[in-house]
Amino acid sequence: MTVHEDALNLPRRWRKPRRVFVNSMSDLFHPKVTDEFLAKVWAVMAASPQHVFQILTKRPTRMRSLLSDPNGEFQSEVGGWRYMHGETDTTILTPEIPSWGWPLPNVHIGVSVEDQEQADRRIPPLERTPAAVRFISAEPLLGEILLGDHQRSLDWVIVGGESGPHARPMHPAWARSLRDQCETAGVPFFFKQWGEYAPTGAKVARRSTGWVMVEEIKRVGKRAAGRELDGQLWEQFPVTAS
Repeated sequence: MTVHEDALNLPRRWRKPRRVFVNSMSDLFHPKVTDEFLAKVWAVMAASPQHVFQILTKRPTRMRSLLSDPNGEFQSEVGGWRYMHGETDTTILTPEIPSWGWPLPNVHIGVSVEDQEQADRRIPPLERTPAAVRFISAEPLLGEILLGDHQRSLDWVIVGGESGPHARPMHPAWARSLRDQCETAGVPFFFKQWGEYAPTGAKVARRSTGWVMVEEIKRVGKRAAGRELDGQLWEQFPVTAS
């Protein structure tokens, strides 16, 4: 894993508000990312209140450990806005947004959950992590997920199918189930894509213990599969604190 410290200061230069997916190609809480670098990331986000930062991880235990201790060194350094890295030097920040407090209201944290096993493993540490917005990303969704009591602690659910040459299909019933759970609980739901596979609208007979009619799914390619679930775009977002 490569850490690009020279890119840390970029969000402060973007004046127009953006929704920023932090480290989208990797995991910010990977063991090779140091606590010091994570503190720098949080300090930059604190000094960039015009943006909303989204952080997704498969390592919620480390995330919870770093963000949950109010007396921890990580929070002390971030709370003092100690770090800011420029292209040629490192400077010390002064408190620019002292009234924001902790957790930062423009930082949304989430966990990747592709099936029930990972949901049961990763959502509980997320629930115990201080955050303005907590979300799950079920992409790729590889099995049915029942949120149960967890839905009360979530502010957003993202669902999507897998893409790429080795993509596995997402059953429409799995996506519909999460959508319906979100609607019942009043949780914003975002359907990102079908991926490589999509339902054709046809019913086909399949024999297991007996003949049953099931929904047909075919590999049609990501572009042809599209983003509509039951003929509708689902693009709901969580309410962002101001």
